[in-house]
Amino acid sequence: MARKWLLSVLVGTLACAGIAGAQSFPTRPIRAVVPYAAGGLPDTMTRIASQRMIEILGQQIVVDNRPGAGGISGCELVANAAPDGYTLLIADVAQTAINPALFAKLPYDTLRDFAPVSLMGTSGQFLVAHATVPANTLKELIALARSKPGQLRYGSGGIGSVHHLSMEALKTPLKLDIVHIPYKGAGQAVPALLAGEVSLLFAALPSIAPHVKAGRLKLLGVNTLKRNAQAPDVPTIGELTGIKDYDYPPAIGVMAPAKTPKAVINQLAAAVQKAMRHPDTVARYTTLGIDPVGNTPEQYLAQTRADITKYARAVKASGVKVD
Repeated sequence: MARKWLLSVLVGTLACAGIAGAQSFPTRPIRAVVPYAAGGLPDTMTRIASQRMIEILGQQIVVDNRPGAGGISGCELVANAAPDGYTLLIADVAQTAINPALFAKLPYDTLRDFAPVSLMGTSGQFLVAHATVPANTLKELIALARSKPGQLRYGSGGIGSVHHLSMEALKTPLKLDIVHIPYKGAGQAVPALLAGEVSLLFAALPSIAPHVKAGRLKLLGVNTLKRNAQAPDVPTIGELTGIKDYDYPPAIGVMAPAKTPKAVINQLAAAVQKAMRHPDTVARYTTLGIDPVGNTPEQYLAQTRADITKYARAVKASGVKVD
């Protein structure tokens, strides 16, 4: 009887300690590791969201850019960090779902080493063609590609990028022969398209909108399930082709090291969710072509699992392996 009483006291004490720990979090600045250089989409999204999260959490959020190695080094840093909520990963689908399909060995495992907090948002990528391409719709482009197998070339932000896999996921079911020309990032791919080095590519709306308006490029579709609020007249690839569940946008969220206390995860998730609903965040994200999300840890985990499966199929279909 005494042992049962002692056990119940210990359990109650530990529970109270956990509650107290969650209530006191955070007591110092939080580091957000962005596995990209400053100025890119994940970095920009983080800096916008952090302005609101600082107000909500009452602590500074320090953005730590760790570019290089396809984001692997940044992920490894967070995977090995203390699971206390003070070191977070700004997780791009490239690191969480695409890298596991591309690399035979990684110093991290997405599902084992990270605890999803909340998805910040997704950014639809538009299929865009050079003005000289004799196709004004995706249907016409498909007919053109079939009439000239191996003659059309498309650019991307690199092997294994969402730009690359979006096109491969379009080519494979439609049996199209369009040659891939990878560049070192979207910053090089868009100028290559404008110069006529390639005929097509997937790109974020802000990088191509001025050229579409000037008549140098033309929009053919968007790689998301829903139409983009900034270009509602542009149909989705799924609408135009009937390809089921065609959805390949960059998806960027917040993850913590595995074993971070659930109460801390929930507190961080609530902050992300509130930040994503703030009118300033919504307005700034929308201007950049980003759809703010802010879901629960459970929803983000389910989406991450689905993304891992989806991109594994896309990578397999493309035949690409980095090592």
